[in-house]
Amino acid sequence: MASTDDLNDAADDSLDEAALAFGLLASPVRLRILRVLTRGESSVASIADEVGGALSTISQHLSVLKRSGLVGSRRDGRRQMYFVKDRDAVSAVSVMIGALTARTRAWPARSHGPIQDDR
Repeated sequence: MASTDDLNDAADDSLDEAALAFGLLASPVRLRILRVLTRGESSVASIADEVGGALSTISQHLSVLKRSGLVGSRRDGRRQMYFVKDRDAVSAVSVMIGALTARTRAWPARSHGPIQDDR
């Protein structure tokens, strides 16, 4: 089981920053883009082909991910190539998705539902 020391020791401003980061990852499209980029760098067109969606939409999502520091880019001739810049953060996202996937697989048929936001 993973340690909760970082969460227990986190200052409120760190939790605020984490909430913003989690908010930007609340988009399934952005998570799909990260999934593509964990396999290696890719152009907007290639990402759009794999993820599905219009180039302009994928480009906007990449812009958000780039501003957040999770994704970087470089020019390759006329193309802009995108890559995972913050591997540690993306690894943490992967761990969380793995835990949620394992929990989902363990649910008895419809006895428990997905995570609910009780706000």
